[in-house]
Amino acid sequence: MNILERLIPRVQAANKRVVLPEGHDPRVILAAIKLRRAHLATPIVLATPEELVLAEQEAGDSLASAGLTSLDYTRSDLLPTLAAAFYEKRKTKGMTLAEATQIVRSKRLYFGNMMVDRGLADGLVAGSIASTPDMLRAAFQCVGTAKGIQLGSSCFVMDLKHPTPSGDDVLLYADCGVNPCPTAEQLVDIAHATAVSYRALLNKQPRLAFLSFSTKGSAQHELVSKMQQATLLTQQRFAALGFDAVVDGEVQADAALVPKVAASKNPNGTIHGDANVLIFPDLQAGNICYKITERLAAAMAYGPILQGLAKPINDLSRGCSPDDIVGVACITICQSL
Repeated sequence: MNILERLIPRVQAANKRVVLPEGHDPRVILAAIKLRRAHLATPIVLATPEELVLAEQEAGDSLASAGLTSLDYTRSDLLPTLAAAFYEKRKTKGMTLAEATQIVRSKRLYFGNMMVDRGLADGLVAGSIASTPDMLRAAFQCVGTAKGIQLGSSCFVMDLKHPTPSGDDVLLYADCGVNPCPTAEQLVDIAHATAVSYRALLNKQPRLAFLSFSTKGSAQHELVSKMQQATLLTQQRFAALGFDAVVDGEVQADAALVPKVAASKNPNGTIHGDANVLIFPDLQAGNICYKITERLAAAMAYGPILQGLAKPINDLSRGCSPDDIVGVACITICQSL
């Protein structure tokens, strides 16, 4: 059973509302219909009437066939409320109410993010057309980061075809999509957010390994020192918060994932080859590794899942399918629980 099949009962029981801002994309139309017909969520599709006609024609199906309607963000009665709330967030940056109103009216990502911020929806999924920088900009300006976390980040949910030697068939990799070269302190925020993501999705104890080319001082280098410091700071934060997670590092990938290797390389560690969350030293390493895992190990990679935000906002690949959008929507709903 893959990760999405495991999430479906929880998602159906939650009965959440998900904003899909890119209603001018026929893939979004088909995804909204799938979400509704499978009783996974109540999708809120943002589109003007003109956009909807064209998107439905290309999709070969209509929102009405699933009992859905679209929301015209350019003329909605919600506009004054959302614009005023956005203005309050940005006025210290010199933004006027008129400017805030123009942004929320003209930019669907901002309208959708403000709906989530004001509790009018439980999460947002977009990026089939919008770029990742646009997604991040709107999310940070409208929703902001979660309490205790200063840095937004991302993770990939790696649904493995073959379990790890310790038996895990789902791993989380972070950060593989947002922060190019995080400091030790920033890695703490990344680790914290990823641990929260893991518990939200799997409802199990996160076991985090801070990866390096060294295991417990087998090599000396500033890159190794960074991961050692990040490990210590994360352990201290989790202890202060009372957050139930196991944290170990710095360790090599084989010591993190293979019990026999861990027994020889890291006998006194807290991770015994049974890590389920891998924290990479930088974006380059993480991005390379997730793609290798996806392409050579036939794993399904869901993401980048945005995390560390105050509300669930998630990005899509611009090459996504309607089923991909449904999958990310399910993950988004679990993040909201």
